[in-house]
Amino acid sequence: MDRSISEMDINKSDEPIRLFQSDFLEFFTHVHPAVVLIIWLPVAAYFLFSEVARVAPGTSALYIPIALVLGIFLWTLTEYLMHRFFFHFHPKEAWAQKIFFLFHGVHHAQPACKTRLVMPPAASIPMALFFIVGFNLVVGALFGLPQLVGPLIAGFILGYVAYDMIHYSTHHMPMYGRVMKYLKRYHMLHHFKTPEQRYGVSSPLWDYVFKTSAE
Repeated sequence: MDRSISEMDINKSDEPIRLFQSDFLEFFTHVHPAVVLIIWLPVAAYFLFSEVARVAPGTSALYIPIALVLGIFLWTLTEYLMHRFFFHFHPKEAWAQKIFFLFHGVHHAQPACKTRLVMPPAASIPMALFFIVGFNLVVGALFGLPQLVGPLIAGFILGYVAYDMIHYSTHHMPMYGRVMKYLKRYHMLHHFKTPEQRYGVSSPLWDYVFKTSAE
């Protein structure tokens, strides 16, 4: 890890802050937003249509869209909790500060860096595996509802994809419509006015629930 990493690295340079001395490791800290779509949309489709294919003729499949929407809803809560309690965790130890700078601090230090606006696969794939196993253990095994697992995972992944795309768009694309303009302004306020509030990116819902909306 580059010894120069610190909160003093905040700058407006177009040159990305270097996180690792190794070129090999540094490569994996940058990702084009299209990579998120290429990797995760087929995965979401697989989990969704695998369950659709298992529905017996004459049997109601209404549970599939319901579980899909529930998965998206669960993502919005996960997004909020991760952003608030993990990405914005402030450890006292210097070594831990460097680790959390890698995860999210660098984005606040250089929010306009185009290649550090979506989650790199080196982080998103292990996280996805954790949640996939969790859905199978909790929903499939513990609650005995394996038919819900596929569409729940699909919805959760679609929620994550929407989050990453909205996040990238708020920084680098024009936003149209009242909702998207509101989300852009909301996220910019998080960056430049209230970094310890307004944690929702794809939705401000949980900020209102947990009173971190600053409104």
